[in-house]
Amino acid sequence: MTIRSMLVATDLSVQDRWTLQRAWHIARAHGATVRLMYLPPAGQPMAATAAARLAQTVRELEQAHGLRVQVVAVRQEQSFDDLVAQARGADLVVLPHRRERSTAAFFRGQPVLRLLRSAGRPVLVLRRATNEHYRRILVAVDLLPGSAALVQFAADLEERAGLEIFHAVGTREEAVLRSAEAAEKVVRAYRAGRLRRAQERLVTLSDSFTARRNRVLAMAGRGDPGRQAVVQQERSRADLVVLGKGRSSAWGDFFCGSVAHRVLSWGSSDVLVVPDAHLQASAQVAPRRIHEPSRPALALSTIGRRAP
Repeated sequence: MTIRSMLVATDLSVQDRWTLQRAWHIARAHGATVRLMYLPPAGQPMAATAAARLAQTVRELEQAHGLRVQVVAVRQEQSFDDLVAQARGADLVVLPHRRERSTAAFFRGQPVLRLLRSAGRPVLVLRRATNEHYRRILVAVDLLPGSAALVQFAADLEERAGLEIFHAVGTREEAVLRSAEAAEKVVRAYRAGRLRRAQERLVTLSDSFTARRNRVLAMAGRGDPGRQAVVQQERSRADLVVLGKGRSSAWGDFFCGSVAHRVLSWGSSDVLVVPDAHLQASAQVAPRRIHEPSRPALALSTIGRRAP
């Protein structure tokens, strides 16, 4: 992954200034050009001094961090569509965490999900007020072919961070077996087989990143992927969760939900969501397929209990 340009949106609040320190750290680490955009919360009027304050913020950043910062011109009616237009030219979009309460958010999803559908760029949602680098990153994978590219994306974002690859085995198939009145012994055997296969594929995936400075852990859980990712993030104290996002419609997300929506709603860490289409476009050919079993890894453990 190469980050040459970043779009950072802010409402210039005190909370945003602290939160966006993380964005400056990422930009400095990657030598990326930053475009800073003023975007007030939905339903709130634009600050009269927004342009002047944005220019002042840019001067402070350039002096304090040596960043190359460009200002997105402040318009009288700055809108979500302006954000989408600017995001399409960025390698990474950085937003402060906001929960919008509106009819559009109810039916079409929160701004982050709408941005992912419209712009198709990786979006980093910042919650934590700190200027330190990420120490532990949890990568939630579905073990499909794009998983290796997602882990690589996370590894490249912060090379010093410890990586933890996590996969939650769903329970829907078990419910189907129970509804068909399968014996409990059959259900348990089916569950054990799925966990074993998930472990083998996680080990193979983690083995491909053994050259990193920090070791890569592989963890398997059981239950709803979104809820289990949040539970594992809290357990491991990861300060960033990275996950992919498949192509979906607003109605699809509304009726079926998504892992990204649940992690953004329930989690407490920063969240990086990478569209699957972006990974497919930028992924390199993997040296080994993740479907091939490998030797057991010492860092592998299984979480068998479900979230409360």
